[in-house]
Amino acid sequence: MHCRICHLTSVHSRYDERIFLKELKSLKKTDFDTYLIVADGKGNEITEEGIKILDVGKPRNRKERVLDITNRIYKKALGVNADIYHFHDPELIPVGLKFKKLGKKVIYDVHEDVPRQILTKPYLNRISKKFLSFLFEKYENWAVRKFDFVITATPYIRDRFLKLVSKVVDINNYPLLEEFPEVSPWNKREPEICYIGGIAKVRGIVELVKSLENVDTILHLAGSFESKSLEEEVRKLLGWRKVKYYGFVGRTDVQKILKSVMVGIVTLHPTLNYYVSLPVKLFEYMAAGLPVVTSNFPLWKEIVEENRCGICVDPLNPEEIAEAIKYLLTHPKEAKVMGKKGRKAVLEKYNWDLEEKKLIKVYRELLND
Repeated sequence: MHCRICHLTSVHSRYDERIFLKELKSLKKTDFDTYLIVADGKGNEITEEGIKILDVGKPRNRKERVLDITNRIYKKALGVNADIYHFHDPELIPVGLKFKKLGKKVIYDVHEDVPRQILTKPYLNRISKKFLSFLFEKYENWAVRKFDFVITATPYIRDRFLKLVSKVVDINNYPLLEEFPEVSPWNKREPEICYIGGIAKVRGIVELVKSLENVDTILHLAGSFESKSLEEEVRKLLGWRKVKYYGFVGRTDVQKILKSVMVGIVTLHPTLNYYVSLPVKLFEYMAAGLPVVTSNFPLWKEIVEENRCGICVDPLNPEEIAEAIKYLLTHPKEAKVMGKKGRKAVLEKYNWDLEEKKLIKVYRELLND
């Protein structure tokens, strides 16, 4: 069925893993005429897959992004005249509502539980956090009733919206199996560990680097620090001498790191948002055949213990993190078995191939309405 679809983002990069590498590529394979509107200042392009990327320019600051870029995105998207508009950022809710007034079909893709995320913002005081969280939740709850479908990145967020509307589905950010066709042999790996992703205090970087003081290993650290001040603080920790820092790396370099180490770390802090999240890095570690050390949140613990693929720890306790790492590195047979079980779980149930089917089903359902 020929259909023109248009994805919108004011925040994410044009090659965003969820939006571009997974959703848009999957939809393009289904022969949809696919457009993506971004605000990164890198210009228009047509990718080798035939996805048309339209750029409205990079905002100079957050204020311009919210007040001006959203309007530019709306005007650019209007020119596409798509059958379905699919937006990915909460600040684009007004754009989605405008398209509904024009009679278009609109999908809201909810990556985060934003009201709970607001409560973790360090630059807001306690009263501001609570007020803005309450206000946004009321607005979002009202707006989603206007849209044709809500897609969420986790079952927890899905359940929140199912209390409001019926057309909701979770499409989880699980790994692309094509990126993990095989695993590196265990005897080719070094007894070292990795963390790949955004680097922030709330993501456990301080406790992780402190844990290195008690373990004879190297941490392969890839990602961008949330601030220069945090990077300076972490570099002063004693454990930093055992860190190999890459900065932000692309998908090819991510694969190289995952093939070279023996343990994957994801020890995020117990914030309301992370507590019920499904971090893609956890499943990518598993796909690469790595045993994992994760925060002991109930949801994560259920995944890790059910599949017997790692160890759960208190993410605020560097000594406990160190003990888990030490166990896995000094018990290579057990670690190898955990890695194999984690990979098996990804091949069977935690992969994008299964999520892709859910996404295409949503589109076909909307087109047949």
